[in-house]
Amino acid sequence: MGTKVGVGYSFHRNPAEGGKMASLKAMEQADIDKPDFVFVFATVGYNQQILIDSINDITSGAPLSGCSGEGIITQDVISETNFGVAVMVLKSDELRFGNFYATEIENRLDIAGERLAAEFKPFLAAEPVACLIFADGLIFNFDIFMTTFEKALPNGRKPPILGGMAADNWATRKTYQYHNEKVFSGGISCVAISGRGEIICGVNHGCVPVGRKHTITRSKGNVIYEIDGTPALKAMQDFFEEDWQEYWNKTSINLCLGFKTPERIRCNYEEYVVRYMITKNEQEGSVTIQSDVREGTDLWMVRRDNELIMSGLQKLARRLKDELGARKPKFIMQFECAGRGKVFLRERVKIELITSLQRDMGCDIPWIGFYGYGEIGPVADKNCFHNFTTVVSVFY
Repeated sequence: MGTKVGVGYSFHRNPAEGGKMASLKAMEQADIDKPDFVFVFATVGYNQQILIDSINDITSGAPLSGCSGEGIITQDVISETNFGVAVMVLKSDELRFGNFYATEIENRLDIAGERLAAEFKPFLAAEPVACLIFADGLIFNFDIFMTTFEKALPNGRKPPILGGMAADNWATRKTYQYHNEKVFSGGISCVAISGRGEIICGVNHGCVPVGRKHTITRSKGNVIYEIDGTPALKAMQDFFEEDWQEYWNKTSINLCLGFKTPERIRCNYEEYVVRYMITKNEQEGSVTIQSDVREGTDLWMVRRDNELIMSGLQKLARRLKDELGARKPKFIMQFECAGRGKVFLRERVKIELITSLQRDMGCDIPWIGFYGYGEIGPVADKNCFHNFTTVVSVFY
């Protein structure tokens, strides 16, 4: 049998009908009666529980994982709308799937990392292909979670970690994670894939620095309090638009923080690691990012560059195809930053950007993805967190 994969989508505004239509399309494409596993990405206009219940009905209660996104991606659609759902179904005698989850992770990410690692361990007995993580993008701190997750795995075995941060159409109030029949917020949905398969992954961001180098002079964890001895927000005001206080999402989308890429991954990455300022505290003058940062770290203000994004995706596709050679992908998952969507690119440019990547990789490959508040993907065998990137994961 090998691995059968199907992808379906729907924009029907009724959650029961939308879930049903997307699931039936996926099942028909895969030509299966019941899947071994289901991935779901949907936007937040739906009643999320009704949507997941509908998908569970059609897929006979197969194990399910996923999250809400700012938009959905398949071979047929690249859409950022408040009502959109994408479903991938898989049936395989080559791959084994397992899923687990954690709730109430805020301020407990170390505990979540240790517990999810314990549930992942049995899959290390077989050949681990990957671990997928879909987490609440409003509260996730990658460094805290990954440090405890990897430390809890035996013998230093570190599988590739992939995934994206759940989003909520830029409301930044409440995202959703899915596990089987459950819908929850403030958590992590996790998937283990093992068996006879391999994965290659590519990352591209396409940002350029503006202005001179700055230095973080006071920080704690993932909160930056001072830059160059001045409250962080005040230090960055020259780069902000006049209405930055009222429209923080717009400001933080157009302006990001860039840190020098560590030497060990620089040959496989861009010059800067980019971070999105997820929240601000005007009283403290601080900003919060999604990974830890140390005092004394140099940083640059960076902005996206259209030409660099386009050329970067072309290089990414060439590299992935070179690594694949004659091998045929089973499916592809794409985790795209919401900051590379409609808030930054014109609709025509956004669609052409991704469809050109899909053409280069192959238009007959089952493909699913979503726009999120952060991306996870390995670089040079190191699991890394990214902002303002695309992470393309090819399973073959």
